[in-house]
Amino acid sequence: MRRALLISLVACLVTIHQARLIDRCDLAKLLHQEDMDGFEGYSLSDWLCLAFVESNFNISKVNENADGSFDYGIFQINSHYWCTDHQSHSENICHLECQELLDPNLLSTIHCAKTIVSGTGGMKNWVAWKMHCSGRPLSYWMTGCHLG
Repeated sequence: MRRALLISLVACLVTIHQARLIDRCDLAKLLHQEDMDGFEGYSLSDWLCLAFVESNFNISKVNENADGSFDYGIFQINSHYWCTDHQSHSENICHLECQELLDPNLLSTIHCAKTIVSGTGGMKNWVAWKMHCSGRPLSYWMTGCHLG
């Protein structure tokens, strides 16, 4: 019993260690610096809500989908359309390796996200944003964040 408990505890710690989380307000500052506030009509609160519902602010999150594609990074950008992971067919619209979407500086992620929202559908390309953020009051996402 003790051994099983120890193994479970170690597995949890390894999982926690692998996650690279960014603080909500630190993300807001970075997005602000990269001119995301108001980009294509979306506020910083929209971006923060998206990051939360897609990855819980986890920069290193990778998720496999039923179709064999993968979602990468804080915004869970899909390999079928936006980046190449050399595991499945990709249109690679953002012209980057999917692994770049896991970089803690987030610049490739931000560049790709701008490409996504500039196209047809905007943020509605993210089903989770459509379900949990669109049309809802989101200003609370910026509570306590000082951009200056």
